[in-house]
Amino acid sequence: MTTPLLLGLLAGAILSGTSLLYATLGEAVVERSGIVNLGLEGVLLVGASSGFAVTAVSGNAWLGLLTAAAAGALMNMLFGWLVVTRKANQLASGLTLMFFGFGASALIGAPHVGAVIAGLPKWRPQWLAGFDWVRASTLFNYDLLTWLALPAALLTWWLLFATRWGLGVRAVGEMPAAAFAAGRDTAHLQYQALLLGGALGGIAGAHLSLSLTLTWAEYMTAGRGFIAIALVIFSKWNPLRAIAGALLFGGAEAMELQLQARGSPISPFVLHMLPYLLTLGVLLAWGGSRRLAAPASLGRTFYGSS
Repeated sequence: MTTPLLLGLLAGAILSGTSLLYATLGEAVVERSGIVNLGLEGVLLVGASSGFAVTAVSGNAWLGLLTAAAAGALMNMLFGWLVVTRKANQLASGLTLMFFGFGASALIGAPHVGAVIAGLPKWRPQWLAGFDWVRASTLFNYDLLTWLALPAALLTWWLLFATRWGLGVRAVGEMPAAAFAAGRDTAHLQYQALLLGGALGGIAGAHLSLSLTLTWAEYMTAGRGFIAIALVIFSKWNPLRAIAGALLFGGAEAMELQLQARGSPISPFVLHMLPYLLTLGVLLAWGGSRRLAAPASLGRTFYGSS
């Protein structure tokens, strides 16, 4: 590989992996509380469309980002009402939420197809710009969300594994009956996890439309929600491990774009399959060990709090 290709691949992996990392962190928090949300794809789409729509109307990308986070949180609150309050099946409810997100995002984004926005501003430290090999590429020229992705993963790990709240969330995900007997409000903890996970999912969607593409198109997430769910398994429900997974999957997407840009003889359809083939590989390699790392009550309905 040439140096420009390597630099482009690294820069693309970081940029493409940012939205995956935020989505993975949000889903990891939700699943640690014992809930699996297959509707994450819909959450990403609603976050992307609402963030882009508000940015296009107001001209303020930060307002669009806040709107996307709120929209993602609202989507997860709807999901929480179904699975926590109404005790509906989590898998069926998640798929329903996904299709609802498809329709809602198309409705929100339809008036703004083709709109031109400035997006989130990018910034590169001056001391890094002094290096010729950095200045000649897009490496380290990122928006605030990309710069904050690593701190967000560290903060999520700290919340889950070093705070009383995180201990309660993990207890609910492992053994809700014991957590309930110890005086924990399992429903409130799950709602709180869903709120945080939805906000992170909305931010992930906003990063796609406000930084990565600067446009809106229906189904633009292209399965990233499901890739994020696979990344949760890959990371064994650990936010720090998710960093490597996001870079790996982001690198697969960057490799696809880099090879296409350089006129690779490989079919573009095969290149487009790379991230999804990698997803299948992760599920094949780590699926068998899922029971050793997953929360014991993941996907199960708990009736003791009602």
